[in-house]
Amino acid sequence: MRSATFIQRLSIGLCAILFPMLAAGAAEEHSYSLFDGKTLNGWTAENGCKASVKDGVILLEAGNGWLRTDHKYADFKLHLEWKALQEQKYDAGIYLRTPLGGSPFPKNGYQANLLQGKEGNIGNLPGAASTGLANPFGQWNTFDFTVIGDVVQLKINGKQAYKAAGIANKTGYIGIQIEVPLGGQFLLKNIHVTELGHRSLFNGKDLAGFEGAGEPAEKCWAVEDGVLVGLKTKGPWLRTKEEYEDFNLRLEYRVDAGANSGIYVRVPADGNHHRNNDMLPPAGFEVQILDDFAEKYSKLKPYQYCGSVYDIAGAKKHVGRSAGEWNTLELNCNGHHITSTHNGVVIVEVTADEFPLIMLRKTKGFLGLQNHGGGVAFRNIRVAPALPTE
Repeated sequence: MRSATFIQRLSIGLCAILFPMLAAGAAEEHSYSLFDGKTLNGWTAENGCKASVKDGVILLEAGNGWLRTDHKYADFKLHLEWKALQEQKYDAGIYLRTPLGGSPFPKNGYQANLLQGKEGNIGNLPGAASTGLANPFGQWNTFDFTVIGDVVQLKINGKQAYKAAGIANKTGYIGIQIEVPLGGQFLLKNIHVTELGHRSLFNGKDLAGFEGAGEPAEKCWAVEDGVLVGLKTKGPWLRTKEEYEDFNLRLEYRVDAGANSGIYVRVPADGNHHRNNDMLPPAGFEVQILDDFAEKYSKLKPYQYCGSVYDIAGAKKHVGRSAGEWNTLELNCNGHHITSTHNGVVIVEVTADEFPLIMLRKTKGFLGLQNHGGGVAFRNIRVAPALPTE
């Protein structure tokens, strides 16, 4: 036991020395909307249930199952508003730190009830219960969760409902239970999350934190309506001003029809991301961003499709959305263990045993965004310490 404690302390100390940026960012946060009022982009329906968007709100429409986020969350704040459409015995739920698995509903997670008379209560967490705070039928209700460590707090309509400890899951999905056959339909809106411990790399206003690689970034990059846009003009790739080692990177991207871009990972200052023998100069790697549906890309090599680790590992599934729609992309880098998650689906998992070429790539370097002729846009770019390898 003493040995394990010493190793844990040593590891924490080394992290603070080796990754000062991430350690300093541990108290930072990144807030964004989980629902754009128009689409269900960023969400995946599990187990055959159905949800739709109607008049700017989410309608839990039919079936039994759940609607989950693309990303897993550790510590976070969550705001949402809900209203039941069934007057009596309405029932649904909000999942917190819940893993995949189980049918029709997930197992081994935590569900805050939307059951009439037990609104907000988490049945498998002692102390997570209250009564009488929900509004009468026909009115909207607000839930505000704060989940930090093993503790969850909930405010219902602005009033403290409970503070309870004992959450065992370190990470998991946020989700919405759909239980229409017995519990009826629900409406939800204004769903916002704040990821605690994540550092924003793009402030939505300007190019602070980035620089053009060898040329002014403004030659082919601009900020329009809070979105980072790659212009259809020649210019440099966009490089972070700091280098990164192990990290978790999350962002949303959008491509025009036929567009091609990429994310540079741990590259040197010159952006080199190709290296197939140890006699060549040091290199990081590129994760591809592409309009997979374009006819001109119909005969690419497997590692050239969206979300792939270029030259090394191809995407197992092509799950990109149509040109003009927003997609989520997440990269988790732990040494040479690289995971790419595209629209909530793990499409690439690189290990040195299966993909030995990854051993030729740097484990520390700059992050970058490629402008390969324009037609690409980014938002909600943030970075955090790497998630543990499962």
